[in-house]
Amino acid sequence: DPPPTEDDENKEKRTDDIPVWDQEFLKVDQGTPFELILAANYLGIKGLLDVTCKTVANVIRGKTPEEICKRFNIENAFTEEEEAQVREHQWCEGK
Repeated sequence: DPPPTEDDENKEKRTDDIPVWDQEFLKVDQGTPFELILAANYLGIKGLLDVTCKTVANVIRGKTPEEICKRFNIENAFTEEEEAQVREHQWCEGK
């Protein structure tokens, strides 16, 4: 067997290779992909887990943390002091 190419090794990490049928199947309300992720993980259905995770990754790609929180109704659990500490260490994220 030939050695795996770089594309083969990174295939699972790609999010732009979702088949059209799967894209249409996952055009559902906001909560359904998360329920599918939980179910697929619990039942060990790797293909469904991969495609739902890729779909969610595509939804959040390019968004700020604030936009992601708003989109998914995530409440900020940080105190003002914790937020200040996070902002203080943003340099380590390359910002």
